[in-house]
Amino acid sequence: MKNVFLLTFLTLALVFSTEATAQKFGGLDKSPADIAAYPSSYRVSEKAVRVIYSRPQLKGRSLSELAPAGKVWRTGANEAPEITFYKDATIGGKSVKAGTYALFTIPGESEWTVILNSNLNQWGAYSYDSAADVARVTAKASTDSESLEAFSIAFDEAGSNMVMGWGTTRVSLAMSL
Repeated sequence: MKNVFLLTFLTLALVFSTEATAQKFGGLDKSPADIAAYPSSYRVSEKAVRVIYSRPQLKGRSLSELAPAGKVWRTGANEAPEITFYKDATIGGKSVKAGTYALFTIPGESEWTVILNSNLNQWGAYSYDSAADVARVTAKASTDSESLEAFSIAFDEAGSNMVMGWGTTRVSLAMSL
């Protein structure tokens, strides 16, 4: 009788303890994170620059709704992207020390302002503080015939330009790495 009671108690304890510790996972992020790096080949482990960013989707909306002209934009979704230069670099003609910076932009019609900011771990541009800007440079904006549904960042093969694209807009930032 004692063994039956003990076995029943242990069985109930096991059933209820697994329910109590079961992990609940959230759904997939609607703006998944991505990484762009130069050199882009996975075979090259020593990178010159890397950008970690989230990729919002247009989903029938316009770029001007999501990233209004003349306003500071977090350059993606969720957290402000972080760009890491593994050695000193020049972007848009300005020298930048090796390090990690938050990446913001101010969209415009023919050019965008690209901002490197020393305040990391910022959600969106809500707490953006221009006093922490390390560099502000202009990047040329153009249009392309191909439309990109998801915001994307890539580096050209020479590593001389970081290109941001969304919809038919392309923004090219000159770099010397």
